[in-house]
Amino acid sequence: MPHGEGWSGWDQYAPFYDWENAQTLGRRDISFWRRLASRAAGPVLELGCGTGRVSMPLVRAGVRLVGVDRSAAMLERAAARAGRLKRPARGVHRRPGFVRADIRALPFGAAGFSMVLAPYGILQSLLRDRDLSATLDAVARVLSPGGVFGIDLVPDVPHWGEYRNRTQLKGRLGGRRVTLIESVRQERRRHLTIFEQRYIQGTGAAATEHRFELQFRTLPMRQMIRRVEKAGFAIDVVLGDYRGRAWDERADVWIILATRI
Repeated sequence: MPHGEGWSGWDQYAPFYDWENAQTLGRRDISFWRRLASRAAGPVLELGCGTGRVSMPLVRAGVRLVGVDRSAAMLERAAARAGRLKRPARGVHRRPGFVRADIRALPFGAAGFSMVLAPYGILQSLLRDRDLSATLDAVARVLSPGGVFGIDLVPDVPHWGEYRNRTQLKGRLGGRRVTLIESVRQERRRHLTIFEQRYIQGTGAAATEHRFELQFRTLPMRQMIRRVEKAGFAIDVVLGDYRGRAWDERADVWIILATRI
């Protein structure tokens, strides 16, 4: 039986997050979020900013951005990235603000943002109905009327085949060999997918192992749309990829763009 919160495991994941994503997702979503955020008339809030993978390209494009994440270890890496940011001509970009916070209870005043982004399945880390409701209500509160809420969901997670101790990735990180050994199980009644991660660094007697779980809850698209609408948003468009293709059930990604009523 899964236990804990949706943010459990992310501190342990932090040292490996960028390494893994460079080999899987890469940067294929960045241009989409950059185009969207560049149209914002005011500050942009990014939910689950993690190591700054999405945040920093947006900041370099001139977006005034605040990122929130529950994981202190993830935010340390985001802050390090921001610290390396060079300042070209004045006004080209500002340093982002990174805040450790729970997306279910955002620590900001009402209507303070003109856009809120929820990239790469961050809302799927909300494991209970009440968690999703609280987050959508929090977003509605901090987003100004007419502001845009962008949601990116990963639709293949609930269709992931179950397996035990499969070697998924190999490579090098910080000069050491890294191997990801993964197990997956589904709890379909609760819409949960649980990834058991084992990262092994080094070889032989010098090897170290890091174990943790990541849990995701994936609702059908139509149910997600109803939840977003109930929280006070009007759906603008539903997309099936980062180039703007119309959504269908077989789409690689599920993107919802909605406006705060």
